[in-house]
Amino acid sequence: MEPIKIGWAKREISTDKPVSIPGQMYMRISEGIHDPLYVTALCVDGGEGQDAVIFCTCDVVVLRGNVIAITLDKVHAKNPEIPTDNIIMGATHSHSAGCIADTPAKSPDGAEIYPGAKYREFFTDMAAEAICEAWETRKKGGFAFGYGYAVVAHSRRVVYLDDVSLRGEANPVAPNGHGVMYGNTNDDKFSHYEAGADHYLNALYTFDENKKLTGMIINVPCPSQISEHFTKLSADYWNEVREGVKKEFGEDVFVLPQCACAGDLSPRTLHYKQAQARRMALKYNLPYDLKKAKQGTQDLYNKCMSERYDIAERILCALKEIYSWAKKEIYTEAPVQHVNEVIALERRFITDEEKEWCEANIKAMEDKIPENGTPEEIRVAKSRYNSIKSRNTRAIGRWELQKTDPTLPMKMHVLRIGDVAFATNRFELYMDFMHRIQARSPFLQTFLIQLAGDEGGNYLATERGKANKGYSASLFCNVVSPTGGQQIVDETVRVLKKFKESDPQ
Repeated sequence: MEPIKIGWAKREISTDKPVSIPGQMYMRISEGIHDPLYVTALCVDGGEGQDAVIFCTCDVVVLRGNVIAITLDKVHAKNPEIPTDNIIMGATHSHSAGCIADTPAKSPDGAEIYPGAKYREFFTDMAAEAICEAWETRKKGGFAFGYGYAVVAHSRRVVYLDDVSLRGEANPVAPNGHGVMYGNTNDDKFSHYEAGADHYLNALYTFDENKKLTGMIINVPCPSQISEHFTKLSADYWNEVREGVKKEFGEDVFVLPQCACAGDLSPRTLHYKQAQARRMALKYNLPYDLKKAKQGTQDLYNKCMSERYDIAERILCALKEIYSWAKKEIYTEAPVQHVNEVIALERRFITDEEKEWCEANIKAMEDKIPENGTPEEIRVAKSRYNSIKSRNTRAIGRWELQKTDPTLPMKMHVLRIGDVAFATNRFELYMDFMHRIQARSPFLQTFLIQLAGDEGGNYLATERGKANKGYSASLFCNVVSPTGGQQIVDETVRVLKKFKESDPQ
């Protein structure tokens, strides 16, 4: 077996132009750069007789607007020898990054916006450059791996003893039931969180030929959405992680974040808020009043930044602990196997009653657009209406489509690097599905990567989530059924077992 080759590269994708920031139900327009956004690429080449793969993680909310296909075309044009089918692109799910999908040149209130198509052109240029550089600079090296613990995510689905939908007006964004995304826990009917959380941190470290650390994959089951209401571009807590890695491991050490399956998880604490506020005020000298922590306020900024510092501290603590023992076993040779398959998943079917409910929603929302108000109020109201109308319209379209096409195709990457496996999906996949894969995987560690596919970003809920309803488990949020989620599990495990069966006995 030939020595393994490693290559790294990154490009900044920040822009000071006013781009739309997706991630909420209303339009935000960027007002500069809070901290840099990046695309980061890592090439792992197993040598003759083995595969080569290139990971590319992007500081964006989701990969839409055909950006993967555009990037791969640009990579091929720059260097035809690069195996573009082996390029794995994923999003960190930052809710304060620029929009790479199509956006108009003006907001609903007439403000100028840098069009999404132009930002996408810049983004794909940078991604293609990083991928090509990682491939072209790959050199003999090695890797080590391990896992540790870092409390980053918490369950974000609150379950109540009663059906919340019976309390009052229906939610046009997502019908609630016993479950509510980010529900109020200070409620007499609060029962429990729908799921637990996953505090595992999977890490893979890379080295040069002299066993000097060159970079690391950090796989965390949590989206980067602490700063989800910022109007300045930001990589969220990954910025503080990157800065911490520079300080603890070296200025030239690359960081490739991966968002593991976390459809029902987030970095928010929901029932210990006052205690957390006290913790942050004393620990970081960043006091805030929860009641005043609204968009654009200093209280909200202090809240977000203190949480980012705290999360980064825990991640860095885990990385140092893992590194202390994982570096004792550096692999310079390893089988690298990769499969890129398209699988058909069962759709989440829209009932006739749900279709009629969507039609009524569109009509009802039309009466809630104010005729007067500040430019920001008009922008928020109109963009919120457009968002809700679009969600309802798409659901009605799915009701028509499911009659002739009951499945949805999904491209997935499954690979192994020695005793470490990786598998991708395009969804915000609920945590249970990840655990099912990891529990059945024949490899020592299995890194799951969500939001790794074009037109990603839809949630994929479990049966438990579907029964409780609420945002992330609604007809709008789920284009694939829980059965489809299990199909991802079974197909991923099938490929992983096939890889393992090819090993010499």
